[in-house]
Amino acid sequence: MRTLLLACALMLSSVVGPVPAQARPLLTIGHSSEPSSMDPLFSRTGNNQAAAENIFERLVSTDENMQIRPGLALSWRALEPTLWEIRLRPGVLFHDGTPFTADDVVFSMDRAAKVPNSPAPFTGAVRAIAGIDVVDPLTLRIHTRQPTPDLMEQVGLVYILSRHAAQGKRSEDYNSGEAAIGTGPYKFKRWQPGDSLELERNDRYWGRRPDFDRVVIRYIANDAARVSALLSGSVDMIDSVPPNDARGLEHKPGYTLFRSASARLIYLALDSSRDASPYVTDADGKPTTVNPLKDVRVRRAISMMFMREPITTRLLNGAGVPAGQMVPEGLGGYDPDLPPPAYDLQGARALLAQAGYPKGFGLTIHSSNDRFAGDSDLAQALAQMMARAGLRINGVVTQPYNVYAGASSKQQYSAFIFSYGNSTSDSSNGLTNVLATYDKAAGTGAFNRARYSNPELDRLLAKAAVEFDTGKRDALLRQAAEAGFNDVGIVPLYFPVVFWAARDGIVVRANKLERTSMLYIEEAK
Repeated sequence: MRTLLLACALMLSSVVGPVPAQARPLLTIGHSSEPSSMDPLFSRTGNNQAAAENIFERLVSTDENMQIRPGLALSWRALEPTLWEIRLRPGVLFHDGTPFTADDVVFSMDRAAKVPNSPAPFTGAVRAIAGIDVVDPLTLRIHTRQPTPDLMEQVGLVYILSRHAAQGKRSEDYNSGEAAIGTGPYKFKRWQPGDSLELERNDRYWGRRPDFDRVVIRYIANDAARVSALLSGSVDMIDSVPPNDARGLEHKPGYTLFRSASARLIYLALDSSRDASPYVTDADGKPTTVNPLKDVRVRRAISMMFMREPITTRLLNGAGVPAGQMVPEGLGGYDPDLPPPAYDLQGARALLAQAGYPKGFGLTIHSSNDRFAGDSDLAQALAQMMARAGLRINGVVTQPYNVYAGASSKQQYSAFIFSYGNSTSDSSNGLTNVLATYDKAAGTGAFNRARYSNPELDRLLAKAAVEFDTGKRDALLRQAAEAGFNDVGIVPLYFPVVFWAARDGIVVRANKLERTSMLYIEEAK
């Protein structure tokens, strides 16, 4: 079992206590995408988590290769198939000086599924929990609704709040700093939406002493402006370095480039659930009450319109790997029988004709413009390829991610570019959140913004969720992937390669999560 029990000796040896060190006074970061809230449980999107994990911690932490290790939990084990015991780290203090206990975990798990207006809720992370017993201040037992072999990877996604500081507070109270009380290496000082987030070192942090007295994260959405800020010295490091600029920075004296292959899937979502879709028109651009995206032949045709290899080699200058499924090779559930769909212009036109659209139909493409490198350029490229195949493109609309994510969650688009950052060791979370049928009560489909539904995929995921045997579980996940991607629940595009750049003296631990947080940034020794 992948996470059944970790050896305590190994865990304890990985903990580095506070050590005397001379901290650097200030680190300034140029970040491409700002959070929508300081409430760590408001949204599971990467931009929010990159901010949250400076201040708050989880029961487990994740290394650069997405493997879990002890965080606020020291050890865990399954006492029975539906009963887990978790032992917590002693001596941990919240930023306000109150001790961390099992009661704070209970409070956080309960709140995770109840945050109002969340565009990407944590519901799925706690869906398996039937109840929690507090054995003592540092021990708790979680009862699950069914056998849950990956429980720690699920509940380990939840940021732990202080009941003392957070009870009765709204998301707005985190934005002001009143409730932004965590156990993390840095403390909240000030957030100015649209501008910056300021942090200060937590001198009582239980782990490795942070290297910087203060951190200022400046939100600079424009790629050119972000690179210029680094070169001018107004920031010490930046993330989301555009592939075109990465080549120049790689050999520029005084700077270091860091890179990592990502497990984030970039995809096109298609509104396949509604009889009429808001941005679908007929071939002449007139409103229609028919939604062609409900037809799998149309979805397959659209997937065949895209030249994935040229997208990654030309548009991204090689900083991407064409995708045909939820996870890249190397993660559990990867299926070698799901290669990236081949470009086939004539085949796409033939499928459109079979579906009753020989002259095509009209679409508007929506995308973020600051979530990942080249997202707005990707939208334009996809639109051109779709137009070449006979579709009428009525427009390409791009928006800042913190606006775009909320609108897409409210089903305001018909065809829209999105991404899912796989953050666990297999495809189960991605498939469950992105492709499983949306069910708020069950915690499935939390990121299924197109409301795609496939009973066979749901059935296979349900079986995988209770399978402790790793080989059998991976086989079920592969079958679920085939059910969803052969039906084109979403259109997979590519897995990006991501870049960070910093002035000499700053080290970024490049990671598959694409995180730009102080967990992965330190001073060169």
